[in-house]
Amino acid sequence: MLESVHVHANGLRFRVLEEGEGDRLALCLHGFPELGRSWRHQLPLLAELGYRGWAPDLRGYGGTERPRRVCDYALETLMDDVTGLIAAAGAERATLIAHDWGGLIAWHVAMRRPELLERLVVCNMPHPQRLAEAMIRGPQLVRSFYALLFQLPWLPERMLSADDGRRVENAFTSMAVDPGRFTERDLRLYREAALEPGALTAMLAYYRAYVRGGGALRQMRRGYPAIDVPTLLVWGEQDTALGRETTLGTSELVRELTVRYVPQASHWVQQEAPEVVNAMLRAWLTGQPVPQAWEVDVSDESRALDRMSDRG
Repeated sequence: MLESVHVHANGLRFRVLEEGEGDRLALCLHGFPELGRSWRHQLPLLAELGYRGWAPDLRGYGGTERPRRVCDYALETLMDDVTGLIAAAGAERATLIAHDWGGLIAWHVAMRRPELLERLVVCNMPHPQRLAEAMIRGPQLVRSFYALLFQLPWLPERMLSADDGRRVENAFTSMAVDPGRFTERDLRLYREAALEPGALTAMLAYYRAYVRGGGALRQMRRGYPAIDVPTLLVWGEQDTALGRETTLGTSELVRELTVRYVPQASHWVQQEAPEVVNAMLRAWLTGQPVPQAWEVDVSDESRALDRMSDRG
């Protein structure tokens, strides 16, 4: 059963959604402007497969504490959060499953601290080297204009909080291929969490620390060592924030890579197409051939989701 617990890691109190038990940890990292709740469809599957699934609200988000300084959201600190969460779970290693900003953190953990990871799954976040290359040429610079806007003081917070935070809701519904996959409750919880005092400033600090705080430049100067951790990259092809072309050439940077595209899903792939993503996860985590999206029996996976929801 899905439970909310609080754990201390890297000097902060994190709220964590937990399902399953045992020594095998699957740590799920969400993106902007989400919560640990974005993994609500995957946590029951992970528990069924024998994992202890943890989906924390990342620092600054939801029920997790919010440091006030931009430097408190430096990429190196975010990696320390992952290290601390794995230790707090009593695990030596983890399977890391991540999306969007969580994916950026996860890629760096896999490069800098591979001894912590058994496996890596990234949804709709390109490898940092491919992202950096895309940002200096081609259409990705235009797609990522919002990240430059987020560098401004106070104005992004005012824009996102206007009209009772409707722009936060719109981030999901306007980008989704099927907005109906987000319930009113889902959208309300995301919006209300973003409107908590100091939350939007904390959430935007990720972008500010990475760009004007020099996080991206520091990592670029360190170089991008090849990743040895077995990796699954899942990509919703209708992503309007990150282009499919940013995935090309990833196999040159990851020695054991599986890539699967989901044609009828947006940036919010694990929430919008949970049946397809879960089928891919189930196969990959159990050592089976990972199906292509069109090979997934969606009706069968939908029934499996219903059974897991009923049990929870």
